[in-house]
Amino acid sequence: MKKTITGRALLTAASLFAIAMPAHAQTQAEQQRSLPQAVPISPSVPDPVDTPWPGGTIDLAVDATDITRGVFRTTETIPLAPGTERLTLLYPEWLPGKHAPRGFLAELTGIRFTANGQDLKWTRDPVEVYAFHVEVPAGTAQVAAQLVYTSPLEPNEGRIVMTPEMMNLKFEDVSLYPAGHYVRRIAIRPTVTFPEGWDVATALDGISRAGDTVQWATTDYQTLVDSPIFAGAYHRAWDLGQNVDLEVFADAPRYLEASEEQIDAHRRLVDEAIALYGSKPFDHYEFLLGLTDKLGGIGLEHHRSSENTLPPDTFTEWKKTEYRRGLLPHEMTHSWNGKFRRPARLWTPDYRQPMQDNLLWVYEGMTSYWDMVLAARSGLQTTDLIKGDIARTVANYMTQPGRAWRSVEDTTHDPIFAARKAKPFSSQSRGEEYYSEGALTWLEADMLIRRETGGRKSLEDFNKRFFGLRDGDWGEVTYEFEDVVADLNAVHPYDWANFLGRRLQLPNQPAPTRGVELAGYRVAFRPEPNPYDEAIMANAKYLNLWHSLGLNVGNDGSVSSVLWDGPAFKAGIVGGADIVAVNGEAYDSDAMKRAIAAAADGGGPIELLIERGGRYLTVPLAYDGGLRYPWLEPVDGKDGEQLLDRLLEPTVAD
Repeated sequence: MKKTITGRALLTAASLFAIAMPAHAQTQAEQQRSLPQAVPISPSVPDPVDTPWPGGTIDLAVDATDITRGVFRTTETIPLAPGTERLTLLYPEWLPGKHAPRGFLAELTGIRFTANGQDLKWTRDPVEVYAFHVEVPAGTAQVAAQLVYTSPLEPNEGRIVMTPEMMNLKFEDVSLYPAGHYVRRIAIRPTVTFPEGWDVATALDGISRAGDTVQWATTDYQTLVDSPIFAGAYHRAWDLGQNVDLEVFADAPRYLEASEEQIDAHRRLVDEAIALYGSKPFDHYEFLLGLTDKLGGIGLEHHRSSENTLPPDTFTEWKKTEYRRGLLPHEMTHSWNGKFRRPARLWTPDYRQPMQDNLLWVYEGMTSYWDMVLAARSGLQTTDLIKGDIARTVANYMTQPGRAWRSVEDTTHDPIFAARKAKPFSSQSRGEEYYSEGALTWLEADMLIRRETGGRKSLEDFNKRFFGLRDGDWGEVTYEFEDVVADLNAVHPYDWANFLGRRLQLPNQPAPTRGVELAGYRVAFRPEPNPYDEAIMANAKYLNLWHSLGLNVGNDGSVSSVLWDGPAFKAGIVGGADIVAVNGEAYDSDAMKRAIAAAADGGGPIELLIERGGRYLTVPLAYDGGLRYPWLEPVDGKDGEQLLDRLLEPTVAD
C-alpha cells in the first residue's frame, strides 16, 4: 500500500532539514575559527557594610599652595586593623549632586603607597578602575598614600578650580577612602595648607589655624565630601541670620562692594526659604560664592553649604546680572529637597554604588519651581523676569518634537549616559528636562490644589509635611514615588499617581501649559523679547530665532542650534554652519531682524548665504511669520494681579 505524505509532514521534514544544515555549517566554521570562552569576572572590591572602619581615624593633609601649576598634593595616612593583608582604596566615582559618575580620576597622578618607609606594591582593579589594591606586609600598622591632583588649567581640560586669586577645593578630588564600609562610618581628620594670607570658608566644624595651615575636627568621610572649601585672597562675609552666612570670594577687591540692599535680598532669601519649609535641616549653612570669570562655573548643593559662582560684576552691575540670581535660591532649596529628603535609589552608602535617577523630577524639578518663587519673594529677581523665564520654558515645550518619543522621567538618566555634552539636535533628543518640565508640572500641581481648595491649601503645605518634618536634622530621610503621592493626598485628595505618572512617565503628552493657565496666564508671542530672553541674548551674544526661523545664531553669524523640523532645519541649515549674508547684506543681528520683518510684510523669502566646511550655499527661507518671542499674558485679557503674581509676593514681613 502506497503511503501518502501530508502537507504537514512535508513542512516538518523541510523544517528539520533547515535546522540541520546550519548546525553542520557551524561545525565546519568551528574547524576554521578559534572560539574563546569568556573569563568570569570575580568580584574583587568588597561591598559596603554599615560598620566603622576598624583602623581608626584617617589623617588627610592637603598642600594647596601651588597656585601657579594648579596642583594639589595629598598625604593620607590610613591606620589598619591588625592582620590586614590587602587594603582596597576607592576614588569617589558616583558623586552626590552630579547624579552620575563624575569622579576626575584622569587627573589623579603620582600615586604612591608606603609603609615603614618602604614602597608598597599596588594595582588598579581592571574592572572597577576607581579601586586600588595595595599589598600590605605583615605587621603593618598604617599605610601612607601620596597623591598628586593636577587640576585643569584650561577649560577644555575640565572645570578650573584653582587660580592665583581663589580656589574651590573639593575633597573627593584629592583623597581615597577604604572600600567595604558606609562612608559615614569612616572617620577622617582633614588639614589643608593654603597660599599665604588666604581666607578660608567651609561648612566643616572645629576649625583651628596655625599660619596658613588649617585643621578641622575629626569628621566622617561623607560629611567631608559634602563640605567643599572656597579660599582666596579677596574675601568678605555677611551674616544673613538664622545661622546662615554668605561667604564671597572675588577676582579683585572692587567686586566685593555690595550694597546693604543687595545683602538684604539674600537675608530675605534665607527667611523666605525657612518659612516655606517650616524647618531648618542644618545647624548652620554657608553660601560659598565666587565672583569670577577665571574659576570654572558651578552651582552645586550640599547639606550645610553650596558651591556657587556668578559673574565678577554681580554686585557692581546688579541689574545686568539679574537673570543669573536664581542660583542661590536653587542651591539652598536643595538642603531640604535633595539632601535631607532624597530619593531612596539615589541615596548610596558610598561613592561606588551606582545611583538611580528616576525621581530627579522631584529632587531637581520641584527645586526649580521653588527657586523661582524664592527668587521673586526675596527680591533677588523681579516678577517680570520670572514670568519671562516661565514663558520661555513653556513655549519651548510647545514646539519640542522630542517630547513625542521621550518622557520627562527618561531624561533623568541623561546625566549618566550623555554627561551633559552638547547634542546635534537637542530639541529632538531632549536633555535634562526633569528640571524645567518638572518645574512646570509642580506649578500645575500647586495651582490645582489652590484652585480646588479655594486657596486654603497649596503645595506649600506639602513642603512642610514632606520636607519640614524634623527641624535641625541634617541626616537623610529617603522616599519612593508612593511616599510623594501619599503626602500629596494628605494635603488634598486627588489621583496624584495618575497625574504624575502621565505627565512625567509617559511620552507624547500635551505641552505643559495648564499650570500657567490655572495661574491666570497664557503664552502669547510678540515681536520683541521678554525680559528674560533679552538678558540671556545680551549676555551670551546671540540672536534667539527659535520661534521664527527655528534656530539660534551668534552675533558673529555662527549657528549654534536648530529646531528639528523647523524652517531652518527643512532648508538644510544645521549647527556649525555660518550665516555669511542675509538678503545680500553682510550678516549681523540687525540685518537678520530687518529681513524677517520684510518677509512678514510680503517681501518674499529670506535669502541666506551659508558657509559650512568651506562650501558656500545660498538658502531661501520661505518664512513670513515675523519675529516671535513668548510672553505671559492674562488668560482673560485683562490687566491686573493673577494667581501667579500672588504666589510670587513676599510672605515674610521685613
